[in-house]
Amino acid sequence: MTEVDLEQENAKIAKAYKELLKVSYRTLTTDDKKLIRAAFDVAVDAHKNQRRKSGQAYIFHPIAVAKIVAKEIGLDAISIAAALLHDVVEDNDDYNLSDIERLFGETVAKIVDGLTKISRLDKGTDVSMQAENFRKMLLTLNDDVRVIIIKIADRLHNMQTMESMRSDKQVKIASETLYIYAPLAHKIGLYNIKIELEDLGLKYTEPEVYYDILNRMQESKEEQDAYIQDFSRVIVDSLNKEGLNYEIKGRPKSIYSIRQKMLKQGVSFDEVYDKFAVRIIYKSDASNEKFLAWKIYSIVTDHFTPNPVRLRDWISSPKSTGYEALHITVVGPKSRWVEVQVRSERMNEIAEKGYAAHFKYKQGTTGKQEQEEDVLDNWIDKLQVALENNETNAVDFVEQFKLNLYSKEIFVFSPKGDLTSLPKGATPLDFAFSVHTEVGLKTRGAKVNGKLVPLSYVLQSGDRVEILTSENAKPNANWLDYATTARARSKIKSSLNADKKDIAEDGKEILRRKLKSLKIILNEKSVNEMVTYFKLSTSQDLFYRVGNGSIDNTMLKSFVASRSSAFVSYLKSKISRKPEVPKDIDRDEITSKYDMLVFGKDEQKLDYKIANCCNPIPGDEVFGFLTINEGIKVHKKTCPNALSLQSNYAYRIMQAKWIDSSQQEYTSQITLSGIDNLGLVNEITKLISQNMHVNMKSLSFDSDDGVFNGKITVVVKNINMLKKLIDNLKKINGIHKVTRV
Repeated sequence: MTEVDLEQENAKIAKAYKELLKVSYRTLTTDDKKLIRAAFDVAVDAHKNQRRKSGQAYIFHPIAVAKIVAKEIGLDAISIAAALLHDVVEDNDDYNLSDIERLFGETVAKIVDGLTKISRLDKGTDVSMQAENFRKMLLTLNDDVRVIIIKIADRLHNMQTMESMRSDKQVKIASETLYIYAPLAHKIGLYNIKIELEDLGLKYTEPEVYYDILNRMQESKEEQDAYIQDFSRVIVDSLNKEGLNYEIKGRPKSIYSIRQKMLKQGVSFDEVYDKFAVRIIYKSDASNEKFLAWKIYSIVTDHFTPNPVRLRDWISSPKSTGYEALHITVVGPKSRWVEVQVRSERMNEIAEKGYAAHFKYKQGTTGKQEQEEDVLDNWIDKLQVALENNETNAVDFVEQFKLNLYSKEIFVFSPKGDLTSLPKGATPLDFAFSVHTEVGLKTRGAKVNGKLVPLSYVLQSGDRVEILTSENAKPNANWLDYATTARARSKIKSSLNADKKDIAEDGKEILRRKLKSLKIILNEKSVNEMVTYFKLSTSQDLFYRVGNGSIDNTMLKSFVASRSSAFVSYLKSKISRKPEVPKDIDRDEITSKYDMLVFGKDEQKLDYKIANCCNPIPGDEVFGFLTINEGIKVHKKTCPNALSLQSNYAYRIMQAKWIDSSQQEYTSQITLSGIDNLGLVNEITKLISQNMHVNMKSLSFDSDDGVFNGKITVVVKNINMLKKLIDNLKKINGIHKVTRV
């Protein structure tokens, strides 16, 4: 770079630093500014020779992360300083952790240490460790929750600046963001950041879908603004009469949430009715907050008919993230459903800045703040509980943890009247383990609202739950079908594994004796052969099944017989002069089936199988996944399992694309629904078979009170033919919805 370019860059760096001080959500004292300035100077020095892939000076990244921490989350000066320093120790030999502690104190050093550990996990060469890395990352909550919050800010800025990366790297990072970081931001209460992470994740995993929805939303913005004005006009006079100090805003739903609605409901963009919410934000002192919220609710429902099923009262019972609001769904102008969110300014700040960051680190603690700190500490405790059991498989752990992060909450009562928050879909077993591990392990039965219920009973908000225990009771394998929370499942698995271990040890000795009588020595080779023969996963599974009698003498004798016949077959194959292709296999089929997909940058033709979970067909956007036992399996990029695979097993993902779809046909299933009328089935079959010359493998229709639902399995050559078929079916009079399964 020329001297002039460096001067201009330095001026931009200085300007970015000044903006950081201006955007801070908190009032910075003189000492705060000195701390931030010192951190800035060290960061500039440490990163002076570094540049990002875009060519930009690296220092702009920690400044941007610090801005997110200061403005979007509202953390303190210590956190802003730690954000500026978050890559200093990792990327520079001139500074170590002792230097950071000497210059900035123990707290900043502790946060930077936590961030450095996470950074080293991210940069590990074995990407297969991603799930285990996530578990270790959450363990930093032991040190300081700010570590995780700054890491989320770091991930957000990385997602905002991914344009210069390779496309496969973009997909990997975006999948990981949707899989781990967005749910984590949601749980912490960083809703604005969670929304941006989800939208950016969609932008890189499904760019065509993202830009299509974005463009449609921009086109409908004027209509949306006009609708909010119409809505406001109806209630503004009533709100003013009550002397309320408020503002009414419209908030568009995120691109990602609209995409999820389209997938979940099987509808197009135009059919998603609630693309935005109306937000009423009012000023109030602490003592009148709840009263004014219900007053506004009363005014809104006086003018618009509410949907009683859709009332959400998170003021009386705030979410575990600290989120408070009233959500009402009403029939608005033009008879459209509208979600109305009622919040005080304080509630709005918590929703936008995040509960943990906003209250945990303020100076001085009033009674109110102490209560808020207790809620945060409870949240951290819940995270730590999920991390207690180290025996859980890392990927299972991530799946369970993520499931619990995103789940909606219900509130149930103990017999003494204590209120407990559980994820929606929780059972008495989940409640029992939330009370205490020993209560869960000794559960004999449960009563809900005074009546005996099965352990699989799904609890509802407001239920009073009583757990019946017995010293002789202990978990059985069925309990895993009933428990939904990570805590309950991990404790049940631990108990079952302990029992299984004891039985397996006995089984090993039994197997040794039985094999001895059959003239076979129990060693690693024979154990591996039996594991393969009985289609098991591990040697412990084998010993356990022998111990509980699942594998008996007859089955062991069959194994010995197969061992002998396998040896004879091996000898025969060695002396046969030339290999034969089975007569029932067509040679053309063997060569042509590899002609459809190519893998990797070199576009190699490899053997593959179609994944049953998403059934891709030629023309679909796909990727290959290298399985342990079944070779390459091909999944759609929109497969329900895609995020998990791309995030946890990025090292086993293979680029794949269709190159020729003219030689082979594929099976796909279509569902239809609509209004039944005479001759409809005939019209559908005529369109498929005669007009479009598509072969139907099966057809089934059910009619109930004039409404029909149907399933058709068709054979097509590629996705374009399938899309054309679906479009033509939609045009038939009486058909309401046509979707591909």
